[in-house]
Amino acid sequence: MSDVTAGAPGAARGQSLLAGSARTRARRAREWRMKAYGIAAIAISLATLFFMLATIVIDGAPAFRQATISFPVTVEAAIVDKAGTRDPAAMGKVTTIGYKRLLSQGFIAALEARGIDREGITDKDLTAMISDDAAARLRDRVLADPALVGQTIEVTAYATGRIDGYLKGRVTRESAARDSNVTPAQLDLADRLMAAGMLSLRFNWGFLTGPDASDLRPEAAGLGVAIIGSLYMMVLVAIFTVPVGVAASIYLEEFAPKNRLTDLIEVNISNLAAVPSIVFGILGLAIFINFMGLPQSSSLVGALVISLMTLPTIIIATRAAIRAVPPSIRDAAMGIGASKMQVVFHHVLPLAMPGIMTGTILGLASALGETAPLLLIGMVAFVTNFPAGPLEGGVMDPATALPVQVYSWASRSDPAFIERSSGAIIVLLVFLVIMNVAAILLRRRFERRW
Repeated sequence: MSDVTAGAPGAARGQSLLAGSARTRARRAREWRMKAYGIAAIAISLATLFFMLATIVIDGAPAFRQATISFPVTVEAAIVDKAGTRDPAAMGKVTTIGYKRLLSQGFIAALEARGIDREGITDKDLTAMISDDAAARLRDRVLADPALVGQTIEVTAYATGRIDGYLKGRVTRESAARDSNVTPAQLDLADRLMAAGMLSLRFNWGFLTGPDASDLRPEAAGLGVAIIGSLYMMVLVAIFTVPVGVAASIYLEEFAPKNRLTDLIEVNISNLAAVPSIVFGILGLAIFINFMGLPQSSSLVGALVISLMTLPTIIIATRAAIRAVPPSIRDAAMGIGASKMQVVFHHVLPLAMPGIMTGTILGLASALGETAPLLLIGMVAFVTNFPAGPLEGGVMDPATALPVQVYSWASRSDPAFIERSSGAIIVLLVFLVIMNVAAILLRRRFERRW
């Protein structure tokens, strides 16, 4: 036995250092348990995330497909253009009721031409399988091209929400027997229409481009207005918050004297970042709508409210990025004769820019998912008209946002809206993932190591 082994503190006589003592084994056991706890926590978090995403995708993926019925329709002049002038202004006086009659006639004629059995189904029940949205779409198509009058055209119309739900497995014959909106006979006819190729599931572009729809037309509800409203708000929020937030951070971190006033400002910024978002909604309702008289439910008011909520977060993230720049950079620049302004804008800001951009994008991504403040300023209103372009004052038009649309659809009773609510969550998550990936890529692209 060597002298080192014999003289080691705490080592028993004749015991090698390579042999662990009871205390060593206990310490290693504690380390192993801590690692096991960490791995278990990560596994539980990943499992929860996977379960949540899988549930959303399973429930929301059907919203991107829609049941459609295709059949020829003869645009009779006696119904849509009684004067025979082909004048869109005169033809515009014909309501969707007339076009619904055309769809009904065309649908019945198509069934008879294909020899499809419609036993036990009245003309009213047959027409009820076609969405009410189809008549409005056909009317717009004819008014846009009056030359279609007198011709037989192919029409692809949405099936009603119950027929769509039957094709997706949401509606069964047992539930149809208890439902006043669909009958088992209509479901039997849907099977025959699918066999004949008239009824099918297609990718639903209208879900991404169309406006919201009433409770009676869930199959026609879309996210078009919500997507445009969210884009308008995020652009305005970036314009309002980034210059102010970065400028305030630069001043507080580099130029402001350290006194009680700046300490009070810093404390209030931290407190504002912790204020519940619904409080900002109440503030926006009182100031921007009741006091300033800005239009309710507009993208501008929504952007102002979200800006108040996001600004403290951007200031805190920007100050942290500026503070992370080593003081040696500043000292070196000052040592070669650079002014304070040159030090900040030529050296500190370029090095802090990755952190600033990352914090800004993450702050905007967090703001994109806010719902409570937008509900208080009226953006939960039912909006079917698209806002105008940004240069045409579209930010003042009524609009909604993706998280508000999710809330609106989830609060409706029809199962088709619940499906669309999950689909809207998928779209919102895609936007959030894109913004987070952009933050990571920008950080890696501009990051500098020292």
